[in-house]
Amino acid sequence: MLGKMMSQPLLIPAVLEHAARFHRETEIVSRREDGGLHRYTYGEAARRSRRLANALVALGLTPGQRVGTLAWNGFRHLELYYAVPGAGFVCHTINPRLFPEQIRFIINDADDQYVFVDPDFVPLLEKIAPGLPGVQGYVIMTERSRMPATTLPGALCYEELIGGMPDQFVWPLLDENTASGMCYTSGTTGNPKGVLYSHRSTVLHAMAGGRSEVFGLSSRDVVMPVVPMFHVNSWGLPYCAPMAGAKLVLPGGRLDGASLAELIREEGVTVSAGVPTVWLSLLDHADKAQDTLAPLSRVLIGGSAAPARMMERFDALGIQPIHAWGMTETSPVVTVATLTPRHDALSPDERMGLRIKQGAALFGAEMRIVGYDGVEQPWDGATSGMLEVRGPWICSGYFSEDDGQAFSPDGWFVTGDICTITPDGFMEIVDRAKDVIKSGGEWISSIALENVAIGHPAVREAAAIGRPDEKWGERPRLVLVLREGARLTAEELREYLAPRIAKWWMPDDFVLAETLPHTATGKLLKMELRRLYRAPDHPDARPL
Repeated sequence: MLGKMMSQPLLIPAVLEHAARFHRETEIVSRREDGGLHRYTYGEAARRSRRLANALVALGLTPGQRVGTLAWNGFRHLELYYAVPGAGFVCHTINPRLFPEQIRFIINDADDQYVFVDPDFVPLLEKIAPGLPGVQGYVIMTERSRMPATTLPGALCYEELIGGMPDQFVWPLLDENTASGMCYTSGTTGNPKGVLYSHRSTVLHAMAGGRSEVFGLSSRDVVMPVVPMFHVNSWGLPYCAPMAGAKLVLPGGRLDGASLAELIREEGVTVSAGVPTVWLSLLDHADKAQDTLAPLSRVLIGGSAAPARMMERFDALGIQPIHAWGMTETSPVVTVATLTPRHDALSPDERMGLRIKQGAALFGAEMRIVGYDGVEQPWDGATSGMLEVRGPWICSGYFSEDDGQAFSPDGWFVTGDICTITPDGFMEIVDRAKDVIKSGGEWISSIALENVAIGHPAVREAAAIGRPDEKWGERPRLVLVLREGARLTAEELREYLAPRIAKWWMPDDFVLAETLPHTATGKLLKMELRRLYRAPDHPDARPL
């Protein structure tokens, strides 16, 4: 027997229409390409999104076709987030930090019909446009007076495109499982793979993200997504913030510490989200400028592991850092390391030990760890296994590539992360399966070694890789970037590491580097690090 309840589909445009009706005058503030600020309200955003939806239909798009975006976090990009899926098309956000050949592959693989592009990225798109035979047209996201000269064929001006369109549009009553958005993985082990989100998955993920243990948003908050809107839908914040009626601050392409601190101070930002490299820049600015970063009260940290030292620096400023984990394939948020009342009696060190883990699963997402023999492993905080997840906002397959290895026989997504889970459900990523250092038949966690090394006051960034060893198979090597003006000797590093790691984890040597290579999403590029620094007799290696 079925319940007697309305079957109203969960659709993305309803989020913005809700904000426009109940938070009509709440601001959306965007950093423009010239550095100035653009301001308007949720009411105006909804009207312009309807105009854009009418324009997309007028371009001749048919349901399910893909519309690409190459853009920073800004108000026009936000309008695309709602108008494209709302009108029945698929909003395909493209990461401009990828290599041009990867971008070309992604646009062709997705079969994008139109590409909307910020002026900043027009030169990038011009280089690959001859290799994009399926693209029907390009729309530059600016007004006529700021249109750049371009070789893009038939380039349209965004403001002219929507200017003559009516601000009324009847959003179609789509099946909530209709595809709404698409992101591609970073492609560190081959071509990027497309992940296709639905209206239902996106709305459910936004509802989960608004909970108190995640973003905890209300209409009193001012939200600044530093994580780009081309990276896994900016972790859902362009949906979470309007759903809560929170003021939205979109920082554009200026993500340096000083620019972010200015927005925090001038716009009253209370909540933000981004990767550790961004927070490192902001914290370094705060140290130099003696800036308290007020009124910022909490930040979500994801994309790569957050070291304890970073947590402590935020704590000292009275800002709550919240460690979270997810992937492109998981929309992305699956776990959050938010402490509960049962942790109040723990010592500060014990609490920090939990906070630097990836955390417990949100309601709606499930996780398990599986050994290489396929047997599910216990949640005892010590036994490790491959992390597998499932839930309504986790992908069930890729857009155009059948990667059977990514899914278990019973349908769980295989993440590629080796993890432990405590009895009360706090998950910790020990390593990526391909990055763990195998020494003498034992595993050394590169992530754990990096997190210890970065705690040294002289160290700005750290990477641990395995180098070949005749006796042990592999031994760990640290590649370090020091803070400006800092120095570090082998004796000082060994003295710092010795009481903090197992004796057999002690690296045999280390290398000082100017910078470390990162993926387009800010993660350490271990493949490139191994290429540069893996040689046993590397000339810059210093024995420990």
